[in-house]
Amino acid sequence: MACANGVKPLKKKKTKEGVTETFKQEEKTMNGTMVRQMMPEFEMEAYDAKTGHYKTVSSADYKDKWAVVCFYPADFTFVCPTEIAAMNAHYDEFERLGVELLPVSVDSKFSHKRFVETEPILKGLKLTIGADTTKEVARAFGVLIEEEGVALRGRFLFNPDGVCVAQEVQADSVGRNVNEFLRQIEAWQHASKTGEVCPAGWRPGKKTLPVQTDMEKMTGKVGDYITLEEILS
Repeated sequence: MACANGVKPLKKKKTKEGVTETFKQEEKTMNGTMVRQMMPEFEMEAYDAKTGHYKTVSSADYKDKWAVVCFYPADFTFVCPTEIAAMNAHYDEFERLGVELLPVSVDSKFSHKRFVETEPILKGLKLTIGADTTKEVARAFGVLIEEEGVALRGRFLFNPDGVCVAQEVQADSVGRNVNEFLRQIEAWQHASKTGEVCPAGWRPGKKTLPVQTDMEKMTGKVGDYITLEEILS
């Protein structure tokens, strides 16, 4: 059963030219997926809103950590600051879960600084915002809209092994739900720690599906183990 297996990166193969590729899903296009791929290597300048200083961030900073790379289209827009502010409002909760956050857009570090300083909803921001001015990072994650030169709303969760376990990519008119994302993070951390799998809408304290030990008993009979009412409660 696929849902009983741990999350592993997709296998790779060598082409005739010696270039490493992943099977089937190696090309990260806007129609592709990052799920089960390793975090792309990157390095870019950034603005650290907590200290007010510029810095450099790289994929190496997130090694052995739960990490979120969250792309947004642009500074000085309408929906984008609401998403950043919502993540910042839950900063302590992300910190409790040991999750590193990196919002990213193609704007410069100078634009990020001005954006944070002038947008009222971003007052008190503690996040570091990546400046993907070359657009190479958005391209590597498969969210760059080439003809517009901006990124889609792409949010990627990586486990401490550097494997993407969840992603959400959508167009720019509707913001994402940080509460639902936190729920998913808790579910992924629980599943990774226990080997159990989490049904729809799972939250801490609710019933999980211990497929590692009860696989034969549960196969084709999940409804005998957990009810729809329990799932939706």
